[in-house]
Amino acid sequence: MTSAAVMGAGSWGTALAKVLNDAGTEVTMWARRPEVAKVLATEHHNPVYLSHARLDGVRATDDYAAALDGAEIVVLAVPAQSLRENLANWRAAISPDATLLSVAKGIETGTLMRMSEVIAEVTGADAGRIAVLSGPNLAGEIVDEQPAASVVACSDTARAELVQRACATGYFRPYTNTDVIGCEIGGACKNVIALACGIASGMGLGDNSIASLITRGLAEIIRLGVALGANPVTLAGLAGVGDLVATCTSPLSRNRSFGHVLGAGGSMEAAQQATHGQVAEGVKSCTSIRALAERHGVEMPLTTSVHQVCHEGLSVADAVGWLLGRSIKPE
Repeated sequence: MTSAAVMGAGSWGTALAKVLNDAGTEVTMWARRPEVAKVLATEHHNPVYLSHARLDGVRATDDYAAALDGAEIVVLAVPAQSLRENLANWRAAISPDATLLSVAKGIETGTLMRMSEVIAEVTGADAGRIAVLSGPNLAGEIVDEQPAASVVACSDTARAELVQRACATGYFRPYTNTDVIGCEIGGACKNVIALACGIASGMGLGDNSIASLITRGLAEIIRLGVALGANPVTLAGLAGVGDLVATCTSPLSRNRSFGHVLGAGGSMEAAQQATHGQVAEGVKSCTSIRALAERHGVEMPLTTSVHQVCHEGLSVADAVGWLLGRSIKPE
């Protein structure tokens, strides 16, 4: 039996612990807060996130070394901007041949690194040990066992297949891919486009507007991905279009919900409260993605507008007006 440590007890960590356990993998969850770990271990549910999901058979602890001990797959389920700090604490306890599975979707502030690059730099692991999971995977639907598909990307096909087997269930179907860059760029950028779609919906704009934003957002994502070495076909699949559509249209999406509050005239603080304190990764990632695009000479007007709304005081009306008022040119 394959063993996995799920490092993080947020919504996605909780959902993946259930998926892995249902797939027959031996699972230990690490929770930062002792009181959360205690409920997970004794009552077999998460008292904070997705509390209705049963996690029978999942072990839990607030001791990271105990969680990591002997784990063949280490699922890194902490927010993107805290991954480096956590990994620095955990690296000595990670088995030297463990597969490191990134499920955080973002670009690191300051360094502009993708999550797999952060993992490699902090742990010294070679690229073949680092995998990425990405796709249209809203955690609330997954714990309710609604069918979903995803992509496990790794340059080492055997490791991708190991993760694939470890999380394949009747309701969760993982596919393998070798395009780590494409999966990471799709996963990070879609959060920013979801913020834009949420802003538009909050302003009362309709489906034509949302569809236009999704489509132009995809064009931005593909431009950046190709500039970084991604295969554009990846971005036409589950880790690109699939993830983008789910995140931009579902009320379960934190990024879309955050943007909706802004579009309706709410403040950043009100938007944070509306998402119950959960991290909307796009709020921070929009700045680093914009900087990464500028570094590579890629035009990303939607991303720039979201950054300006979130961090430079641009009004949502001006942001949408600027986007719709761009010069007419070939698509």
